[in-house]
Amino acid sequence: MRVSLLRASVLAVPAAVALLLTTTTPAAANVPVTQVSTDPYTDAQAQHQSEVEPDTYAFGSTIVSAFQVGRVSGGGASNIGWTRSGDGGATWTNGFLPGITTNGGGPYGQASDASVAFDAKHNVWLISSLGISGSSVNVLTSRSTNGGVTWSNPVTTATGSLDKNWIVCDNTSSSPFFGNCYTEYDITSAGDSIRMRTSTNGGASWGAALAPGGTHTGLGGQPVVLPNGHVIVPYLSLSDTIRSFRSTNGGASWNSTVQVSTISHHDPAGGLREEPLPSAEADAAGTVYVSWSDCRFRSGCPRNDIVISKSTSETTWAAPTRVPIDATTSTVDHFVPGIGVDPASSGGSARIGLTYYYYPTSSCTASTCVLDAGFISSTNGGASWSGAKQLAGPMNLSWIPNTSQGRMFGDYISTSVRAGLNAYPILPVATAPTGSSLHLGMFVPTGGLAVTGGTNTAAGLAPATTTVQKRPVATTAR
Repeated sequence: MRVSLLRASVLAVPAAVALLLTTTTPAAANVPVTQVSTDPYTDAQAQHQSEVEPDTYAFGSTIVSAFQVGRVSGGGASNIGWTRSGDGGATWTNGFLPGITTNGGGPYGQASDASVAFDAKHNVWLISSLGISGSSVNVLTSRSTNGGVTWSNPVTTATGSLDKNWIVCDNTSSSPFFGNCYTEYDITSAGDSIRMRTSTNGGASWGAALAPGGTHTGLGGQPVVLPNGHVIVPYLSLSDTIRSFRSTNGGASWNSTVQVSTISHHDPAGGLREEPLPSAEADAAGTVYVSWSDCRFRSGCPRNDIVISKSTSETTWAAPTRVPIDATTSTVDHFVPGIGVDPASSGGSARIGLTYYYYPTSSCTASTCVLDAGFISSTNGGASWSGAKQLAGPMNLSWIPNTSQGRMFGDYISTSVRAGLNAYPILPVATAPTGSSLHLGMFVPTGGLAVTGGTNTAAGLAPATTTVQKRPVATTAR
């Protein structure tokens, strides 16, 4: 049920904090970064101080990110944190959502899987998350009506045993469905069957759960809205492919799924938690870009590249192309991409920012693997790319929290590109622990990252024929 904003304002603690932001340059990285959040909690269930799995969204001069705070090994976290800039990334404030976990005056033991959206018609910022109480995992929606400065107690969007939620809104004023918001999730107790719900009132209430046509089991569906109001939802299927489905009627119904691509995937060394979940965005002309980690361009599949598939028809997809971060003969293993597309650009002039994590040397162990974060960009829709930049690292795996599925900095990350301006990823960056206390917080590249072009291409590289999926797709990934 909807919680009144009056009551939410009373319970919205701890309040937003204007951080005394620290600008640092991590060892070996060549880009200064600014810390925008740190884990304040001390509850014994979690691995403090840790913040993982950020999503971001930018609209105008406002950028909002949300993430897990205080990662719990068995699933979820102590709460959901947020950070917000109202001046285009120059300064940041942060806080923690009220009314979800007991740390914020709520009923749930843990929270997970934060995703951010903005509804321009109703002028509401939204954070979707999971509230976890044992086997009960509900999808929640927290709302802000003042630009992300304060947040309400959450609206319950869906109940059950749910996972991997995502949220998006239609912000094209000429769209017939302007102001519709869409939440995706899967039902773990039903074999990860996918569901969609629609809100027409800024996330205050949500319609019935609707399934796509045909077979639709999978994880990590990430809906994107096109300028014509159609919604495309790429996801990782349980049959080890990337698939998508769509709605052409504002979420009144959802069509059957189509294949985007098969997956060739190499599990990173060291027991790192990672799956080839898709990261998706659309440009101003309605081209959809989907990226994931894939080893098809490496003979024998020894390590992953980041690949991108595009659709201009909504139902058919081009063959994946390799993002040329380095040579196919390199020792680098790339994974967990977060793609951002300038919403005012399109086609051959589409501006893309892509953030990712990587091992410089893929042949390593849990004690020797080194984790870095990088960024690369394109100004021509991915036809060619700039040189890659290292944003953070090196980080040892022992510096990030452990989970039942391995060491984790996040199953996904995100990049937002402001119209005509810089890209803003929010990144989990770790330094060495102090005793049992981790030091994994959220950082932003100071001032954002310029989206530049370049001449690096992957032309002439034939894909390998080996398809590798060393483990089944996790059916519960929260």
